[in-house]
Amino acid sequence: MFEVSVVYILRPGLDGDEVLLGEKLTGLGAGKVVGPGGKQEPGETPVETAVREVREEVGLTLARENLVPLARITYPFVGRPELSQRSHAFIVRDWSGELRASDEIAPTWWAIRQLPVDRMWSDAALWLPRALVGEFVEATFEIGEADQVLSQQMVWTARESV
Repeated sequence: MFEVSVVYILRPGLDGDEVLLGEKLTGLGAGKVVGPGGKQEPGETPVETAVREVREEVGLTLARENLVPLARITYPFVGRPELSQRSHAFIVRDWSGELRASDEIAPTWWAIRQLPVDRMWSDAALWLPRALVGEFVEATFEIGEADQVLSQQMVWTARESV
């Protein structure tokens, strides 16, 4: 099982907060809408991975101390154990730099009230809306051959505000 980090970057919008998501252009999940992030490299912490991946994928610079844990999710891929992973998700409101697309992701701002969950991984609808508005989740989602959620287990707690 490998480790990944994902960051949900927030900004104020005309109709409430917006979150930066993007269409994944390559690799696992290509065509799906995801938060910027990726695989942890040897010797990196989840926070270091998050900062590096956001810079590489969308050109924004994050300060480690501004990242707030949002979720820790284990994804056993049934029948495809080589894809099984643990995801460390963070939320952040402060960044610097100019937003840009990369070979990995084409970023777009989305109103939190209108998340494109029908274009995301199937588990996103089960946890992301609730987590983005104030809670932390520790979860396990078993993912089937057609990328569907086969089983779920979620434990919710309060999280630090951002």
